[in-house]
Amino acid sequence: MQASVHPPVTDPTVRGAVDRLTAEFAGRFSQDLVDHVVRGSHRDLDVVSAAALPEMVERLARQRLIEHL
Repeated sequence: MQASVHPPVTDPTVRGAVDRLTAEFAGRFSQDLVDHVVRGSHRDLDVVSAAALPEMVERLARQRLIEHL
């Protein structure tokens, strides 16, 4: 999986997920790749209710990162 350059994150829930998952997968994946996966997860889950979205984005991104270990 190849990371791509994204504009700065303005959604604090996305930024928080990127920060937590970057720490969790430190030494295995770059922050750029984690950012890419989190943004993709957010995009894929954009039909989920606003209240559930932050948790679902982080869970989906974590699962996708684990699959690439």
